[in-house]
Amino acid sequence: MNRTEEILKQLKDIASNPKKAMDDFKNETGKGAIGIMPLYAPEELVYATGRLPMGIWGGTTQISNARTYLAPFACSIMQAVMELECSGTYDDLEAVIFSTPCDTLKDMSQKWKGKCSVIVFTHPQNRALEAANTYLVEEYKIVKEKLEEVTGTQITNSDIEKAIVVYNENKAVMREFSKVAADYPQIIDPIARHAVFKSRMFMDKAKHTVLVKELIEELKKNEVEPWNGKKAILTGILAEPDELLEIMKENGIAVIADDLAQESRQIRVDVPEGDASPLYRLAKVWQNMYGCSVATDPKKYRGQMLINMVKQTDADAVIICMMKFCEPEEFDYPVYFKQFNKEGIKSLMIEIDMSSNSFEQTRTRIQSFTEML
Repeated sequence: MNRTEEILKQLKDIASNPKKAMDDFKNETGKGAIGIMPLYAPEELVYATGRLPMGIWGGTTQISNARTYLAPFACSIMQAVMELECSGTYDDLEAVIFSTPCDTLKDMSQKWKGKCSVIVFTHPQNRALEAANTYLVEEYKIVKEKLEEVTGTQITNSDIEKAIVVYNENKAVMREFSKVAADYPQIIDPIARHAVFKSRMFMDKAKHTVLVKELIEELKKNEVEPWNGKKAILTGILAEPDELLEIMKENGIAVIADDLAQESRQIRVDVPEGDASPLYRLAKVWQNMYGCSVATDPKKYRGQMLINMVKQTDADAVIICMMKFCEPEEFDYPVYFKQFNKEGIKSLMIEIDMSSNSFEQTRTRIQSFTEML
């Protein structure tokens, strides 16, 4: 096993076993973890306490208990999260932070059944106003105070500044990884690429940065070879489980870029530099976010953004990973689908259901789409 394979295996192991990653962190530091619900929470505030920010995106599971608390048309991620919560999966967390950019997240923040504390804040949707930044700063102050209460740790501006540096570096390294990985689809298949992104949600960002930097250097030692398969860009909330990505791999599809909320949207916008307070600069990230279904955009830039990505990467198609019952994503789809048709861009929409354990229909659709390309 060469060094590239060793790093990928380490990241895959972390991505597939977040509980072990959390336990290892606690054994090493003596500190616990704070759950981060989708989509955009100020993780830097958690990092400033010395705790581990743990992404909570559900998982493949059969839904039964969740239907007691959530409507059957609640999005598939939240159904899975509630099911896992009812089984005690998240009981070892010190707290969970909720942003509420959609109706289902609002419901979840009120119906959380776990043993840990719940910290809720609201992202303002009229993001163009300066008042939105001022409002979000006040929301972040509440998050900060509650984190201090839960953890017993005072969060100073210096702590936040250090966390911002760590996170901005990690985002920059991940953006570089995404570009470099596109040159080596023979090595970085869809499953490996996903693991590199997903693992960052379950480990110290500084340590993740070190590993990904080394992975990039190892990849660059290889010659860039022609890819005989097809190149795709993924868009949506997430592309899981691995069985879905395995089908893409089987059909010779390389993921050369993405617009997934679980992946590249997390690294899209840095905290800006400047003399303003760290909380204000954290708030500016929300105002600067673009191309995301839960961040209100009257101009609907997402479609043009994806079109530009296709042209820049010479992708053959866009694969839409449509989260089941996710209204923000469903509202965006007709807009950019029309734009794709106008530009002659091929696309395939597949439904993502966290409770599904059968992928034959998806396999048939991806196989047929690949043959058409």
